[in-house]
Amino acid sequence: MILRKWSARIRTAQAEEYVQYVEKTGAGHYAETEGNLGYQIVLRELGDGTSEISTISWWTDLDAVRRFAGHDYGVARYYPEDDQYLLDRPEFVEHHEVRVSDLTRLTG
Repeated sequence: MILRKWSARIRTAQAEEYVQYVEKTGAGHYAETEGNLGYQIVLRELGDGTSEISTISWWTDLDAVRRFAGHDYGVARYYPEDDQYLLDRPEFVEHHEVRVSDLTRLTG
């Protein structure tokens, strides 16, 4: 299993609006992609009027990630209105091979 993580900074005042936008765009495309096992959108306030937003998604393998992100899957994928919200636009995302996982307390 592969964990893919993307993070960027936004204005805290726009957090709820941007979370909804990400849910419709990137996260929506995750869910539509064969091999996606799920995702989360997480947020943390940084205390200076900005927040960090991250998407964390799980994939069966790198082929599934490529179906979402394309051949150069390490490069972040952006959508038309992202620039209205983002204070920075990281070029790359992280990928991690999941070696051990126990989410039984979360899923019942």
